[in-house]
Amino acid sequence: MDRWTSTARAKTTPDGLLEVLTHPQRIRSWSPVDFELDELDTRRLVAGSMARVTGKVAGVRVSFLVEVHRADATRLELSADGPIGLDVRYDLAEAGKCAEVTASVQVRRGRGMTGRVVAGAAASLLSAGALDGAVGRIAQVAEAA
Repeated sequence: MDRWTSTARAKTTPDGLLEVLTHPQRIRSWSPVDFELDELDTRRLVAGSMARVTGKVAGVRVSFLVEVHRADATRLELSADGPIGLDVRYDLAEAGKCAEVTASVQVRRGRGMTGRVVAGAAASLLSAGALDGAVGRIAQVAEAA
């Protein structure tokens, strides 16, 4: 299992960052992968909520079941299960007059041929800086709100 981490600061509060991380329309503005929200059992991501999302990775259409384990002013933690598994954690903290977000993504290996292709593509995207770009956009969107 591989893990990638990235940190950014924004002129906002941890609650401001959480807002950007949990509302589907805001997520679309910073996500490194275009996706469609097929189902969400709540208005936004909250602890215990479940969502189904579909998007394309390496030209392959994939669907994930997302489960939110924790969502508060200090952390958003979720897992996404599909052809590969993703464990994602956003730690939020005060940082002087700013707030800091540290994102961590762990890729669990995929199943079958599609899983191997998607796992390789996800690892390549993350190694090429997709997480750094996403975390930077999270900070920008939070500051603009």
